[in-house]
Amino acid sequence: MAAYQGLREQLVPTRQAAALAGVSRTTVYRKPAPPRETAAVTPPNKLSPVERAAILAALNAPEFVDLAPMQVYAKLLDAGVYLGSLSTFYRVLEENKQVKERRRLAKHPPRTVPELVATAPGQVLTWDITKLAGPVKGKYFDCYMMVDIHSRFIVGAHVHASESAVLAVEMMKEIFGIHGIPDVVHADRGTSMTSKTVAALLSDLEVTRSHSRPRVSNDNPYSESLFKTMKYGPMFPERFASLGDARAFISEFVDWYNHDHQHSGIDFHTAANVHYGLADGVAKQRSETLAAARASHPNRFTKTTDPKILALPGPAWINQPKENTEKLTA
Repeated sequence: MAAYQGLREQLVPTRQAAALAGVSRTTVYRKPAPPRETAAVTPPNKLSPVERAAILAALNAPEFVDLAPMQVYAKLLDAGVYLGSLSTFYRVLEENKQVKERRRLAKHPPRTVPELVATAPGQVLTWDITKLAGPVKGKYFDCYMMVDIHSRFIVGAHVHASESAVLAVEMMKEIFGIHGIPDVVHADRGTSMTSKTVAALLSDLEVTRSHSRPRVSNDNPYSESLFKTMKYGPMFPERFASLGDARAFISEFVDWYNHDHQHSGIDFHTAANVHYGLADGVAKQRSETLAAARASHPNRFTKTTDPKILALPGPAWINQPKENTEKLTA
């Protein structure tokens, strides 16, 4: 209509102005209805401020302050008192920003974030237990695995018919006897990992215990990654026919993972080479091979340095400590 009014002010005929503005002539000739003045009508059942204050006072009374509004409403009726409807109770609470949990809530202190660093093999070991499907539905075998986070070397793997802290201790004693006693043993918060049996062994050996935060799988990344590599591999069966079959498979997998698998997390070295200090020689051989290729075909190389993915692996972290992060960014 604004365009039409502008054309009319320029003395354009009504019909022509309506056509140019794209409005109907009936709309042009229709007189606008006068604005209606509506007075605010107060509902007859609206509570007065004094009555609403009485409801709030009752809800916040010492004997009712920890109760839900529905319970307060029922108890007042039992006492022969009616202050308003249940929905009014909630509206009064909403007006006063008190619609929330009225009881005292338990406050749990924040869990400590595990911050571990390993600069060499044998310093930090992490372990976990995963289920292996048995011959029938509902039947599972338990696979215990412990891995060195610096070298990614699987230092121990046992398969049993059940999960038990005693079996976990037997595995640890065997591992410590072969690979030495580590500084730290990290695990999640499973029943075996937090058991008194395991805690007693580590305490006697003066090994620091470390645990993941509840429901934070990223706090145990090396074990989680190891299990994913195993279970998502093409040779992993849907079910194991027997406990012996499961043990045979895990034995073959551990041998492949430690000695054949070139792990991207340790610059494509094998876990055994890093664990036993052979990675330096492998890295030197790779560098010499690249240098010879660079000399033979210089036009094929744009850089004179080796790719970073072929470097020697550095420190391994579980939640990199803040002080080390600040040093790297400084």
